[in-house]
Amino acid sequence: MTESLHVVCPHCAAVNRLPNQKLGESPTCGQCKQALFIGEPLELTASNFERNLGRNDLPLVIDFWAPWCGPCRSMAPDFHQAAIDLEPFARLAKVNTEDEQQLAARFNIRSIPTLAIFKEGREIARQSGALDLGTLKRWIQPHLYRT
Repeated sequence: MTESLHVVCPHCAAVNRLPNQKLGESPTCGQCKQALFIGEPLELTASNFERNLGRNDLPLVIDFWAPWCGPCRSMAPDFHQAAIDLEPFARLAKVNTEDEQQLAARFNIRSIPTLAIFKEGREIARQSGALDLGTLKRWIQPHLYRT
């Protein structure tokens, strides 16, 4: 395990090198000085997707969803709570498949909601269908960043 990790700022997208021992100490971005962990899922778009996928050393948990999807809307509060509970050991994010159809096609999203976990830019787990908070956290838990 390395002594530091890279964390992409949710505000300005700067890549921050963060010592492991500072992970749980409410770190701020070296560029914009805002919090690196915001306690809510990050909205990913075509413009910020690659940087968050490829430059974060944290596991990236993505909820592929759409505003018209009832199960997506019903799972949203649990996904938000999971972001609060699991930061700073994972970054939770959402991709609106209506707005980001190319991203949905790239990852072969056939049904929503679909959850995917990425590490080091590679997909390592996938789950289709809405999950409650407990099931969601249990599914993510084995993939959390360990210091």
